[in-house]
Amino acid sequence: MIRYAVVGAGWISQEAFLPGAAQSGNSRVAAIVTGDVGKAGRLASFHGIPDVVSYADYDALLASDRIDAVYVALPNSMHADYAIRAAKAGKHVMVEKPLACTLDEAEAMIAAARDGGVFLMTAYRLHNEPGTLALLEKVRSGAIGRPLFFQSVFGFQSAPGNHRLKAEHWGGPLQDLGVYCVNAARHVFAEEPVEAIAVRHQPADDPRFAEIEATVAATLRFPSGGIAQFIVSFGAAPIDAYRVVGTEGDIELDPGYRFETATRMRLRRDGRVEETPFERVDQFGGQIAYFSDCIVRGEPPVADGGEGLADMRALLAIEEAALTGRPVAIGTPARSRYASADMARSCPVTDHRLLI
Repeated sequence: MIRYAVVGAGWISQEAFLPGAAQSGNSRVAAIVTGDVGKAGRLASFHGIPDVVSYADYDALLASDRIDAVYVALPNSMHADYAIRAAKAGKHVMVEKPLACTLDEAEAMIAAARDGGVFLMTAYRLHNEPGTLALLEKVRSGAIGRPLFFQSVFGFQSAPGNHRLKAEHWGGPLQDLGVYCVNAARHVFAEEPVEAIAVRHQPADDPRFAEIEATVAATLRFPSGGIAQFIVSFGAAPIDAYRVVGTEGDIELDPGYRFETATRMRLRRDGRVEETPFERVDQFGGQIAYFSDCIVRGEPPVADGGEGLADMRALLAIEEAALTGRPVAIGTPARSRYASADMARSCPVTDHRLLI
């Protein structure tokens, strides 16, 4: 069993990671690192976690032999600090998306993992979700001909007070939701975007968006001629889907991104429609199982620090394009690895969770 410390006991840890770890089959949570020891103590008791430590005692935990890896689920502005400290202590690191707030931070995280001889994984749970991987395999097999363009919409109404609405944490729908669209498009085309254009909307009459935009629309251009367009919003009705249109057909995943629902694929070609519903799986359990497999086998994850950095380059280019109104070049080197069918993990869903 790979032993994880969960760094940050907020909603995503409570709702998804802590229940998912128990479903993984090869991992367990051995510690919670928190700013609220009382709340974390209740979570630890509920999940049978032996250790709760404060942020002040994080380095002592890292120096011990009580954990093998950490899962960093803190606001974006805190990712680099806690990941680098873990890597320097020889612990493997899984970090929520986006990887960091700046390219310098992301590169420092990658360097720390390399120098520490550990794996750094960006938490792309959909890389292990069977429906997502089935869509990618269909595209790569030529089921829709040559893929031409990618379209996506992803949005919901964000609750007031969420840290994702704060500029100091590099919050916003682009960073929180757009990262999924960027990542999906990159894997659909299996190449890196070269240019971004974008627009943004920041309503003056909604206090939630005093510091960030409510909606971002972006277009990415790929070397093969592929085009990806998406809209993400923190002020929209819930929506969650993407479609890839090719020279001979199109394929859609709807729902496509959220972990609370099962994915459903629709393929249209030659006047026929083929629908494939996928069983709902515990996406966090699958993600944890995959990373633990990588650790045990000594094989670096596909969603490594470089994967997170590639998405960050696109996000930062989109952000600049939206602010300036001008196209922005993206200089990401070609990558040799993308998500593939052998990465699929099907962990059963659980209702065993405690939300505080």
